[in-house]
Amino acid sequence: MLAFRDRDARGKAELGWLSSRHTFSFGDYFDPAQMGFRALRVINEDRVVPGAGFPTHGHSNMEIISYVLEGALEHKDSLGTGAVIRPGELQRMTAGTGVRHSEYNASGDEPVHFLQIWIEPGETGLQPGYEQVELAPVAEGETRLDLIGSPDGREGSITIHQDVLLYRAVIAAEASLSVALDPERYAWVQVVRGIVRLNDGELRESDGVAVSDIRDLQFSSETGAELLLFDLA
Repeated sequence: MLAFRDRDARGKAELGWLSSRHTFSFGDYFDPAQMGFRALRVINEDRVVPGAGFPTHGHSNMEIISYVLEGALEHKDSLGTGAVIRPGELQRMTAGTGVRHSEYNASGDEPVHFLQIWIEPGETGLQPGYEQVELAPVAEGETRLDLIGSPDGREGSITIHQDVLLYRAVIAAEASLSVALDPERYAWVQVVRGIVRLNDGELRESDGVAVSDIRDLQFSSETGAELLLFDLA
C-alpha cells in the first residue's frame, strides 16, 4: 500500500524570517491523522532568511537529524558543539536526557533551505550526543542508493538510536532504481529534489509517501531526482 502525502497538504508556518512546511503535526499545526509514521515523528522543510534562525531552546528524548539542501546552517548546543552544516553533510543530535541548542543561517547574504527530521528513539534517557558526517559525493549522471543512517553507524552512516535505516537515493535523468523491502517492515519516501515515479504514482519535490505491505519499490525519473528513504520497523 502506498499512502501519498501531497506537499500542498502540509502544515505551514510563515514568520517572516522563517518559512516552514510540516509533513506531520508540529507547533501550531495539528492534524490527528498526521502524527508521524512509525518512529518517524517530524519532517519539517525550513527556509531561513540570512542572519536569522532558531534561538537557544531545549529538546529531550528525540533523535534530531538536519539535512541541508542549500546554504549553510550553524549549530551550537549545550554539549559544547559548534558546527556548520552544508549540502552533502548530515547531522544527528541525540537529545536524550536533555540538550539545548540553537540553529542559525550561517550566511548574512544567502538563505538556508534544510530538512529537520525527528525520530523517536528506541529508549528514553539516553546520554545526549552529536554526530556529523560527510556523505559520499555523487558524480554527474550517477544513480545510487547510499545508507546514511543506521542503528550501528555502519558504512560511515550516522548512528540513530532506533530500528531505522535511512537511505539517500539519487536518480539520474532517464534512469531508474529498484529497492527491495522486507514485507514485515514499513517505509517512508520523501522527495528532496525533482520529480520521480514510484511504482504507478508520481511524486513531486517535497511530496512524501507511506509504504506498507510492499516488497519492491520501483523509482524512475525523466529529469533526475533525489529522495530520502526511511526503512522502519
